Formats: sequence, C-alpha cells, structure tokens
Amino acid sequence: MDNMSKLASQFRQPAGLLGRLNLANMNRRHSKLTDWGLTHISIEKHYTILDVGCGGGRTIRKLAAIALEGKTYGIDHSEESVAASRRTNKQWIEMGRVEIWHESVSQLPFSNNMFVVATAVETHFYWPDLAADMREVLRVLKPGGTLIIIAEAYKGGKYDKRLQKFVDVMNKTASKYSHLNVDEHRDLFSKAGYLDVQVFEEYDKGWICATGKKPSQPCVG
Repeated sequence: MDNMSKLASQFRQPAGLLGRLNLANMNRRHSKLTDWGLTHISIEKHYTILDVGCGGGRTIRKLAAIALEGKTYGIDHSEESVAASRRTNKQWIEMGRVEIWHESVSQLPFSNNMFVVATAVETHFYWPDLAADMREVLRVLKPGGTLIIIAEAYKGGKYDKRLQKFVDVMNKTASKYSHLNVDEHRDLFSKAGYLDVQVFEEYDKGWICATGKKPSQPCVG
C-alpha cells in the first residue's frame, strides 16, 4: 500500500498512532463546520440524539451540551475512534448523558423510532451501502425526526478539483467513496424516504449540509 492509500485508509477507519493523530486533527478542523451545520436544525434539551461515525467525539460533546436533559449516543466502526470519543466525553459518560458504541451504520443496535435527531459529520462518504444505510438511520428515527449530514467535501464544491485525487485513491481501496453533488445529496434523502429535504451550501468555505425528516405517518399506497 502506497503512502496516499495508507492515508486514505486512516480517514475511512482510523487505527494506531496515525489514527489517533488524525482523530485529534478532525476534532479541531471540523469544529466550525459542525457549528455551522447544526444551525440548520433545531435541538432541544430533552432530545435523544444519535451521532453516526462519531470519530474523535467533539460533535457528541457539542450535542450533549445542548441536550442536557436528553441523551446522546455515538457509534463508529473504528475501535480507535470509539476510544477517542470516550476519552473526549468521559465526563458526559460518567453523568449518564452519553453512550458510545463500536457498531456499524449498516446494522444499528437500536430499536425503531428511538432518536429525535441523527447527525453524520464527515462520514457518509465511507458508509458501506449508502442508500441502504440511509434507510437504516431512518428506521431508528422517531416519526418527524431529522437526519443531518454535514461535510466539507462534495462534488462541484469550491475545492472539487483539489479533492479529485483523494477521491480517485479512495475508490481504489476496498470500498467505494461516495462523492456527491448538491442534487445527488437531495436525491439520496428523497429516495431513502425522507421528507422536507433541504441542502445548504457555504460555497466559499467548501461546506455542505443536507437535512431530511422521517414521515410522521407511514406512506399509504
């Protein structure tokens, strides 16, 4: 595996010393991006929240500080990420306000209709089966609940040409990297069964976020 491929694998599944350094860097680099994305949804203090692909855990810490009377759960398929998230949120875990699990988005260990909000920051690119995994997140959302995807990389964005080499390397590794444009983000939500789909760009910063809601009533017909 060449150096570019090794680096790419660390973004997909952080491991070892390099993984820990990468997670610390992501905590720092994605903080303002996450703050911007979260302005597009409403979170109340009693909400039960899921962070998918929790990485280094800073997003969980932000969410737990808002949902002070609720509970925030994080999942990640990387053991290194789970350990880092637990360190970052040690106080919240001890208070019983946070739980962080080593699990996959493709088979979430939660009951139907459990969460009011689900977040995914810089992670949906790596989901094993993006369309099916979107439906799996939909399953665990409460009726009317919201999924928000937040990212600093998307097709057609300000830094698209710079990203293309990374995308090419990622697509040569074990599983596909989902590099979507604005319309493809919208279609992703709609085809998975989400309603009230919205996509927001901060083009000058290369940021994007997309939101959708679980139908309040089951579809008939």
